[in-house]
This record gives sequence, C-alpha cells and structure tokens, in this order.
Amino acid sequence: MTGYGRVREENDRREITVELRSVNHRYLDLTIKVPRLCGYLEDMVKQRVSAALARGKVDVFVTVRQKDGDARVLPNAAVIRGYVEAARAVSAEYGLPDELTALSLLRMPDALDVDRDEPDAEQLTAEVAAVLDKALAEHDAMRSREGARLCEDVAQRAALIGEMIDFIEKRSPDSVEEYRARIAQRMTEILDGSELSQQRILQEAALFADKVSVTEELVRLRSHLHQLDQMMRSKTAVGRKLDFLVQEMNREANTIGSKANDYEIAHTVVELKAEIEKIREQIQNLE
Repeated sequence: MTGYGRVREENDRREITVELRSVNHRYLDLTIKVPRLCGYLEDMVKQRVSAALARGKVDVFVTVRQKDGDARVLPNAAVIRGYVEAARAVSAEYGLPDELTALSLLRMPDALDVDRDEPDAEQLTAEVAAVLDKALAEHDAMRSREGARLCEDVAQRAALIGEMIDFIEKRSPDSVEEYRARIAQRMTEILDGSELSQQRILQEAALFADKVSVTEELVRLRSHLHQLDQMMRSKTAVGRKLDFLVQEMNREANTIGSKANDYEIAHTVVELKAEIEKIREQIQNLE
C-alpha cells in the first residue's frame, strides 16, 4: 500500500526532518538513510518502522541539521604553513612575485577545519525517535484512508461472488434434471421404452449427479467468503493471509468450472473467477 509521511521539528540545538515513502511489496523491504556521522540512528529507525509496518517497500530519510552556534571554523596552521613555505620556495626559485594573501591561503584545500560539537547520541536518538513516530502516524493515516477505500471495493466484489454462488447452487439441481430428461429421451428412442431403459436412465442420472455435484466446493467457497469478511474487519496486518485465502477461492472456482456440464454455470464461473482476480489485485495493496 502506498503511503507518505513527513515531519520536521526544530529546537534550539538542531532541526530534524524524517520522511517516509512506501509502495506495494510482498514483504517488508526497508531502506534507511541517516546522516553519515549518525549511523547509530539506523538500528533505532529499523526497529520502529518494522514494528509499525508488516510489508511494503519503504524508504526512510532522516536529516539532522545542527544550528550555526554548534560549528567553529578554525585555520589549519600546519597546512597553511606548508602552503606559505611552498609558495616562497617557488618564488625564490623562479623569480616570481610573492602575492600570497590570507584569502588566497584560506581558499587552498584543507586550509580550514570545521569543528562541530558532537551531539549527545542518546539525546539525539530520543529526538529523532519522537519525530519518526509522528511521521509514521502521518504515513499510517494516509494508508488508512486508502485501505478503507480498498476494503469497500473488496466487500462489493465479495457480495457479487456470493450472488454467483447462490445462482450456481440453485442451478445445479436443474442441470442434473435436464441431463436426466435428455438421457431418458435418447434411451427411450433407442430401447423403445422398455423396463431396462428406465433403470439405465436412473443409473445414468445418478452417476451424472454425483460427477457434477459441487456442493462441497460451494460450502468451502462460502466459508472463504466469511473468512474474507472477518479478515477485512481485522485491525491487524492480514495481507499475506488474504493472499493465501484468495488462492483457495480460485482453486474452488476452478474445480466448479471443471465439474460443470452446464452452459449457465460455466458462464457464471468465468465471471466468478474474474471477480476473484480483481480481489487478488486489490489485496496486493493491503498490509
């Protein structure tokens, strides 16, 4: 499920920004970017995000900007002395004018050192954790809105599947009776209505009824629909369970289609499988 959350907070020491972006993924694929000097934050971020999210490709960006008062720019005396000595040596060797200035020296590589006060690791970790929790809440709110819309769509499709199951259940005995009537007519024509033909008709009808019976499949399919409804109402992550459940629903639909010897049932099974596939596509977006 896609989601986004971004929170920026500032205090008298630093400015902290946490940004989360997530897209659909079968498992939890987490990428974390923290400041180079604050690598110790990564483990905390991973634990908190993993506790909040079950799956998805998630990118987390943490930015920490120290206030100006926490940095001091100092001249690197040893490096500057080396530049001065090298410049004077070149000037004396080749008779070139010595035009060194303070500004030209400070422009040389490594002539300046930036001394920053290292932030207290425990304090910074606590501050970033607080901002991260707010970003996760914002991210979750966006995903909850999207999830509500997806659940509504899945519920509508599940209702359609329930209506199709009702039709197949009602139509199945009629298809057996129609087959029995066709067999009776054909065998009566061949055997001229003898007693043997009537017994054979009953046997053929019984065999056909047993062969095309989809009662067990319909019962299981109804059970799967009930489980689907319960899972969609759950407050916990059920995405992977839904994946498995929809596979089982598709399996039952295939079995009904293979048993059906009736055009109307076969046509309904095609529509039923199409709705199951649409549900499968939607639940890929659910956690």
